Amino acid sequence: MTAGAPRHIDGPEAWHGDDLAASDDWIHRLGPEEIDDVDAALDAARRRGLAWRDIGRDEFPLGAFAETLARVSHELEHGRGLRLLRGLPVARYSADELRTVIWGIGTHLGTAMPQSSFGEMIGEVRDEIRAYGKVRGPDGVTGDASHPSSRARARSSGPLRFHSDRADVIALLCVRPAKAGGVSKLASSVAVHNAMLARRPELCALLYGDYYRSRLGEELGGENAYYALPVWGLRDGRFTSHYSRTFVEAAQKLPGVPKMTAQQDEALDLHAAIAEELCHHVALEAGDINFINNHVVYHARTAYQDDDAANSDRLLMRLWLSMPNSRALPEGHEVLWGSIAAGVPRGGVREAIQAAG
Repeated sequence: MTAGAPRHIDGPEAWHGDDLAASDDWIHRLGPEEIDDVDAALDAARRRGLAWRDIGRDEFPLGAFAETLARVSHELEHGRGLRLLRGLPVARYSADELRTVIWGIGTHLGTAMPQSSFGEMIGEVRDEIRAYGKVRGPDGVTGDASHPSSRARARSSGPLRFHSDRADVIALLCVRPAKAGGVSKLASSVAVHNAMLARRPELCALLYGDYYRSRLGEELGGENAYYALPVWGLRDGRFTSHYSRTFVEAAQKLPGVPKMTAQQDEALDLHAAIAEELCHHVALEAGDINFINNHVVYHARTAYQDDDAANSDRLLMRLWLSMPNSRALPEGHEVLWGSIAAGVPRGGVREAIQAAG
């Protein structure tokens, strides 16, 4: 629990959807020189015979484009907490080349973290349920289409509720949009906090207390299949939120987990309603790269319909990035992040990190 009563939080990260709709200053269209930088870096990696996993920042030199990414990094941590790069010519690249490109761009921002207990580093967000009837891992079918995990939900064509991922920053490269739907929704968690504080301060205060969450198979869990963590926290005046109602609801079904009170449930209802009210809708285009700071921005998605033609389904490539300019986190958040120190590698699926180490 944060000390004292919750307070209004000012700053550029406390934006409303109308603010983004009224301005495109958070969108950067890639220029010809920046695209040339990407192509040159890709050629350099190809000539050295490097697989995408073996590429570091030095092996993917981006020239002037690296300066653009430095500005992106600053905006993610000290500005609104989101940035959209538009115009990467994805059609000219193979699938493996696209992995190299998004991975290489990621090396100029931070450290990629594993997204699953089997060490997935570049996620492919698509309707795997429709294609396979299962959620696939790197070695084939590994999951159940009926499993309620966020992984299974993210890889179907159904809607996704507002949530944040287990990384400082998420990068989403749109390779192909859906035939219809699949619109991204972005909401400032700081703005949600402020609105909730103004309307129902007693419910706002509850979200600074622990909510139990299931690990839902996304982590092996060590000794416990669940953990306790507040939805909101403050340290040194910097805000952070980690939220997924799916994980909270799943924990309520596990033995030994304290039951939520009616007021705690009401607080989550209001939280979700305000996020919907204040969000901005973004129809990602092929070649868009959407960067989101999970500490201050929630993301969601509408349901979608794919084209029936082969290789025409909606496809996003996803990175989880630990950022060198990240904020310090409150005491107790180690249970999710591993470390709460500023600027150190953290987040990701910890069991995969431990296995790799």
